Amino acid sequence: MSLTTILKMPLWAAEILGSSKSFLKNPLIGDPRLNEKGLHRWRVRTAARLASSRRARLAVKLDPADVVAFNRDGFLLKRGFLEPERYARLKEEVFSGTFEAREMRQGQTVSRMIPLPPSVLKGRPVLRRLLSDAQFVGMIRYAASQGGQPLYFLQTVIADPARPAEDPQTALHADTFHPTSKAWLFLQDVGEDDGPFSNVPGSHRLTPERLAWEYEQSLTARDDARHHHALGSFRVWPQDLERMKLPAPIRVAVPENTLVVADTFGFHARTPSTKATLRAEVHAYMRRNPFLPWTGLDPKAMPGIAGRELDIFLRLEDFVERRFGRHHIWRPVGRVAVDAPAQI
Repeated sequence: MSLTTILKMPLWAAEILGSSKSFLKNPLIGDPRLNEKGLHRWRVRTAARLASSRRARLAVKLDPADVVAFNRDGFLLKRGFLEPERYARLKEEVFSGTFEAREMRQGQTVSRMIPLPPSVLKGRPVLRRLLSDAQFVGMIRYAASQGGQPLYFLQTVIADPARPAEDPQTALHADTFHPTSKAWLFLQDVGEDDGPFSNVPGSHRLTPERLAWEYEQSLTARDDARHHHALGSFRVWPQDLERMKLPAPIRVAVPENTLVVADTFGFHARTPSTKATLRAEVHAYMRRNPFLPWTGLDPKAMPGIAGRELDIFLRLEDFVERRFGRHHIWRPVGRVAVDAPAQI
């Protein structure tokens, strides 16, 4: 055993009680012998039990009908989420002018990310109000089974099916081993052939069949040829859904001004586009340590960090790239309009 391995071992061990998911990057999480003895199964089951306890406390912030719908399906869909006048003003704020942006290419698809620190929200009162809206935030927290500060940005998804490379996000998958949330307030119509979000209803629940499948995957994930699967974002085949007694995925084709909030422990994907498409949305993301019993005490909500966490993360990634040469996937593209063509 090398000195580097000895020095890293305490960190790898500590990551077992955190949100780390990679079977490749952490040799303890990826060890087939430990997983045969039940390590991954224990992490999944314990995270689910704590999530259930936290959700019971977070449910008081939601409409009871939304709690029932989410617990059944694993996602919420709200057409006409904002009243028309407020929505029209939101679109004007988003589609007017340009923003400092980052882009990432995954095969046929480019995702554009526009962080929303206080400097960007200044002069955009409707957007700023949305990000603190109690109903909006409450649904994101409930889906993640966590309290605290969601991470927000404007997102544009640009797909070009003429490119031969496959988008890995079009494979049906779970993001990680525990409840997390993503939310999309769509600012344009998303039709059946526009690459809509797809979801397997009810797949967010940890049933005995799902837990058995998770155990099986953990025994071979480290050596799986599917890179994202080996990184802990398990890909799922139709026959796996049948074994877990789950239905086929549904396409969430929706008109603009529709909010979708999902637990991405449930199986989901971005449907492949059959034509060149571009769609913009207000996007939210929330993932915290799944082994925390409490819903508060989020460092990202502290003054000076709240609203700036994405900027801080990206600047840190830039520093690591400059200092150590470790390339990161979100490339700066300068100031662009939300609906501009892909820059990379």
